[in-house]
Amino acid sequence: MAIFRITDSSIEKIDETTFAREKLLERKDLQKRLKANISVLSPDLMVVDEEFGDWEDSSRRIDLLCLDKDAHLVVVELKRTEDGGHMELQAVRYAAMVSSMTFDQLVAAHAHFLGCENSEKAEAAILNFLTVESPGEAKLSDEVRIILVSADFSIELTTTVLWLNKFGPRHHLHSPEAV
Repeated sequence: MAIFRITDSSIEKIDETTFAREKLLERKDLQKRLKANISVLSPDLMVVDEEFGDWEDSSRRIDLLCLDKDAHLVVVELKRTEDGGHMELQAVRYAAMVSSMTFDQLVAAHAHFLGCENSEKAEAAILNFLTVESPGEAKLSDEVRIILVSADFSIELTTTVLWLNKFGPRHHLHSPEAV
């Protein structure tokens, strides 16, 4: 898909490029920018933690763990590759791993993200985002959303996501054109 820059006096086609050609790295560049402006993926998201991996016997890490306004956890998986690799399988694994997360665990993850030892600030931020008064009103859904971000997606990955979409509207692909 072509992208154009429009000025007061002209319209210019912007040359296609890749993350690799632009020397953009997953964590240092893409993740950092999305963390600072997660609304480019969806306007109803809050970043809870990055590189979340608070599981026993696993060294896996979710690039960005988010929360949406409907109290769904959202796994955001990033890949710099041209085909997305096997990110859909990775994201499904992560979604299963966080699907039983409790509100207290969510608060602890957000406190870690904020760098605060006292979880009151993290809890207040989550409650405010969800527009509820108390943790009892903030029931997390066990339905986890997945957002995949990559320069492009292989046919295998696209086919898998299209198949998953038959089971609900909570799985999305984002390429640079969408971001």
